[in-house]
Amino acid sequence: MQVVILCGGQGTRLAEETETRPKPMVEIGGKPILWHIMKLYSRYGFHDFVLCLGYKGDVIRDYFMSYVARNSDVRVHLGDQRVENLGTFHDEREWSVLLAETGTDTPTGGRVKRVAQYLDGPRSMVTYGDGLSNVDLGALLDFHVTSGRLMTVTGIRPVTRFGELRVEDGLVTEFREKEPLQEGWVNGGFFVMEHAVVDRLTDSSSLGGASARDPDNEILEILARERQLAVYTHPGYWRAMDTIREKRILEQEWASGNAPWKVW
Repeated sequence: MQVVILCGGQGTRLAEETETRPKPMVEIGGKPILWHIMKLYSRYGFHDFVLCLGYKGDVIRDYFMSYVARNSDVRVHLGDQRVENLGTFHDEREWSVLLAETGTDTPTGGRVKRVAQYLDGPRSMVTYGDGLSNVDLGALLDFHVTSGRLMTVTGIRPVTRFGELRVEDGLVTEFREKEPLQEGWVNGGFFVMEHAVVDRLTDSSSLGGASARDPDNEILEILARERQLAVYTHPGYWRAMDTIREKRILEQEWASGNAPWKVW
């Protein structure tokens, strides 16, 4: 089963990081956030990736084209430019990574449509290239199959935009930074999509997020009206990297040695 990862957005709210690279290549702990997402999928046995490239896609191409050389000992024969791999020391030997150009300004659903020719089997996993979670992807897939619906979205608890004040007698007794709310669910990505849905996508389709422009092209809304959109609720960890502040939080969590999304 292929895992389609949407890697083409510009990441304008991370402009100081994304002037020279696409958002999925912004690093957490010295590795692109894209690598962390792929490691999560690989942990559950999903090794076949289709990356939908767009803004500065060549940075992603170069990263994976030179991945073995970056992560193994090699001998370079300068006369004939032959490169000899002396041993592979990375854990990504089973990965298959298809790099597909899908356009700079293409909405998320349109990107999936443009890689349809590379998708086989009845369904695919799909996710954004900027969100980390400890979601059980095996359980997500089982839930989707059991639901019998055309598509499943992972519902996560939204994080409040503001810190929470605990107040007593006109004084703040406790201040809590942004915490997940205890009610309601929002789209956390980590989709499972039947290929019958892919057939309905157009270049203008979106899967929510920043690319959502027109409700008539929002496939999630369309499927919800048809009662064909299931939700797998995940009360555990989830965080998107939309701002520098969120990047710093992810860096701190990784540096702690106990990053919640590191399940491999």
